[in-house]
Amino acid sequence: MINSRLSVAIHILSLLASHPRDRLTSEYIAGSVQTNPVVIRRLTGMLRKAGIVTSSPGTAGAVLTKAPEEITLLDVYDAVFAGEDLFSIHDKPNPDCRVGRNIQDTLDTHFERAEQAMKNELARQTLADTMEHLFT
Repeated sequence: MINSRLSVAIHILSLLASHPRDRLTSEYIAGSVQTNPVVIRRLTGMLRKAGIVTSSPGTAGAVLTKAPEEITLLDVYDAVFAGEDLFSIHDKPNPDCRVGRNIQDTLDTHFERAEQAMKNELARQTLADTMEHLFT
């Protein structure tokens, strides 16, 4: 299964942006996402660490720290996949095999280009762009 962290994080931010005067709780957001509030709290923590949302101790809920136009989908991706590789390559292919000996270097090159293309596209899209599509 492909990881859904990015789409859930964008869902969270879209909800927060659509209720700019409210502090939405993880329970409320979880109801929209149809997941456990713990999942929402974990992702919100990642978004908070990246400076995209803020929350106050003792006060339920979170709010955006920037306008939706200032938050790129790459910002969100970087927040929820900090330091993780998009693609992984299987460990220890057979060095005595012509394919096994070269597959890692070959795939690294392809995967790096694919990941950079994806990041370039995410950098062009903002949370505001996403919301525009949600409500049209």
